[in-house]
Amino acid sequence: MAKVLITGASRGIGLEISRQLAARGDEVVAACRVATPGLASLGVRVEEGVDVASDASVAALAGRLSGVRLDVLVNNAWILRESDLDDPNFPGCREQFEVNALGPLRVTRALLPNLGAGSKVLMITSRMGSIGDNGSGGSYGYRMSKAAVNMAGVSLARDLEPRGIAVGILHPGWVKTDMTDYTGLCTPDESAAGLIARIDALTLAQTGGFWHANGERLPW
Repeated sequence: MAKVLITGASRGIGLEISRQLAARGDEVVAACRVATPGLASLGVRVEEGVDVASDASVAALAGRLSGVRLDVLVNNAWILRESDLDDPNFPGCREQFEVNALGPLRVTRALLPNLGAGSKVLMITSRMGSIGDNGSGGSYGYRMSKAAVNMAGVSLARDLEPRGIAVGILHPGWVKTDMTDYTGLCTPDESAAGLIARIDALTLAQTGGFWHANGERLPW
């Protein structure tokens, strides 16, 4: 049984990861801004009021978890704000950088005392952050923030490897959630199952890799 902390756990992919891990017997700490009835029904430890864009909020979470060993940290909290060349939506771009790129780094840094040899850190990112895979353009803030978190994940992999902590950078697929207006190619339960398989398989030998939930290695 592993002890797993998941950010952005109140809905969508984060909620489904929490559900599946709890169902198989893992001890889940579900961090979110506001708990949903679906999350409350899981019977896991819920840490509410967690805003990954706030230094103070993340520090408060770390304080409540003082002395708690974490086997897995899943940085799943993210937002999507539309932007294109006609309307770059610069405020939305900045907001996405705070949540999508700096948020996972902020949380990982704050919870480093809870991690040790054998622990794993996961960045739930997007292939839209891949420069090599960008064939359609647009989505400036989202793509840029996801490219940034991918780079953060690789740097974390290099810095944490001597401590025996593996880092995985994972694309969940195009998932049918409210964030995507329920368009997509897979359901949250299918995506979560694939992500959990990648988390289970992650070792120091694969640290810093960029993977699709289905196991495909993705280009940078």
